[in-house]
Amino acid sequence: MNNSRAKNKILSALGVLAAGALTLSMAACAGGGGTGGDSADGAADETKIVLGADDGTEQHWTILKDKLAEEGIELEVRTITDAVQLNQGVQDGELDVNLFQHLIFLSDFNVNSGGTLVPVGATAVYPLALYSEQYKSVEEIPEGATVALPNNPTNLARALLNLQRADLLELKDGGDAFSTEADITSQKIEILPVDSNQTVTALKDGSAQAAIVNNTQAQKGGLGDDLIIFKEDLDNPELAPYINAFVVKDENKDDPRWEKLIEAYRSPEVEKAVTELNQGNLQFKGDWTAADLQKELTGLEDKLRAQQ
Repeated sequence: MNNSRAKNKILSALGVLAAGALTLSMAACAGGGGTGGDSADGAADETKIVLGADDGTEQHWTILKDKLAEEGIELEVRTITDAVQLNQGVQDGELDVNLFQHLIFLSDFNVNSGGTLVPVGATAVYPLALYSEQYKSVEEIPEGATVALPNNPTNLARALLNLQRADLLELKDGGDAFSTEADITSQKIEILPVDSNQTVTALKDGSAQAAIVNNTQAQKGGLGDDLIIFKEDLDNPELAPYINAFVVKDENKDDPRWEKLIEAYRSPEVEKAVTELNQGNLQFKGDWTAADLQKELTGLEDKLRAQQ
């Protein structure tokens, strides 16, 4: 299969598989017509926000609720563990806004599911690091060693780019956020694509001598930072597609509630809680404006359409 066909085949599956660290069990949005953010006459209720997240029990949500309450806004956080439902909920109006995804995942939803969602505020970039219990550095990895990496397309491409930066393989034309295994032109190691939830398992059961693991799975699997042998530079502009953001429907992007929501999220108290949750493995991107994010998203969508 040529590179173009391989990419198209994998990209078409993104909407289902690219959930990253999300657990793919179904949790439907609470039913009923319209969101809690709508008043009886259908107009936006500026005193309430219904937000979808993959885990609404985390401490920072409680802090965020308190912050917004001071502004006269009630925040309802709904836990929905299915990534597609999180976006469809906003698209259908069951949710006002969601926070769980980076821009590359959002671009796929819009292109392949007919979405009209846009980012209105940046949160952070989270690392996708290379871990090993056998080797202390990338240089120690021997020829032919097996490296596990997530098989969902967005994280697969990002993992391949990381392995290229670590000089363990090379990608055609330098690779990009849509690269696949078919783009590998040379490699020092053997790659083992597995479900994101199995990357830690592959490392611990010996089927891989190293593994690229997302931050959430590393924490769940008990992998400490001492096992990281290669880590992304979160200042690298090439990581722009992986900035996480608050996402709303395009027609609602100018709603004044988002400014208050984002301001509250960027408070020292909320950012401290998010930092502690992720053990410091993140970089906030508060300097990115909504316009910056939307421009990046448009570029990703255009590239994705061109490759299909």
